[in-house]
Amino acid sequence: MNIPPWQVRGDWFDVCSCNIPCPCEFAQAPTDNYCEGVLAYHINAGRYGDAVLDGLNVVMVSRFTGDLWAGTGEDWEVGVFLDARADDAQRAGLEAIWSGQAGGWMRNMTRMIKHVRGKAVADIRFELDGDLAHWRVEIPELVRAGAAALTGPTADPARRVQTVNPPGSEVGPSGKVATWGSSTEAFWNAFGFAQDYVAGRSSKHLPFEWSGPD
Repeated sequence: MNIPPWQVRGDWFDVCSCNIPCPCEFAQAPTDNYCEGVLAYHINAGRYGDAVLDGLNVVMVSRFTGDLWAGTGEDWEVGVFLDARADDAQRAGLEAIWSGQAGGWMRNMTRMIKHVRGKAVADIRFELDGDLAHWRVEIPELVRAGAAALTGPTADPARRVQTVNPPGSEVGPSGKVATWGSSTEAFWNAFGFAQDYVAGRSSKHLPFEWSGPD
């Protein structure tokens, strides 16, 4: 592929089946050695060559067993949704970046994926409170996943529960601070993945900033 210079900066969160806190963020095997969930990406500012990517979204539905960070993970399968608002040039940029073909951090992540179940264009509704009090993503009839910031009896209500310098940041070195949440909803039925969780599972927010090609 002829890859132009590109860069994206934005917000990522997941809602997964792990107990709080998700062990994957600490470069450990997931709860019960199995994880499934939703990964949501929102681009605050970005370009792929001449295509402006500001405001666009990508969602992945995912499941795997084992410890991906240790190289002992197995059967990582994903399905990918690209923002329906993207035009042809923007969609090409999203596909190149999130497939790993454009380099950057996603090249490292996609090397661990064993199977892509499918890709689709969808109406993705991404919500993020500016104070990180809550976050949510929805694809009508297919995905609903959200969380509220984690708190507890001894937490300072004016501060978020965070991990600095997480060793297993899913967005790479740019994700220097993970903000923890507790799921409020977790439903998906897409690409053969189907789940409807009770509340109280792990969720976390991370900023990301990637560029390429490299």
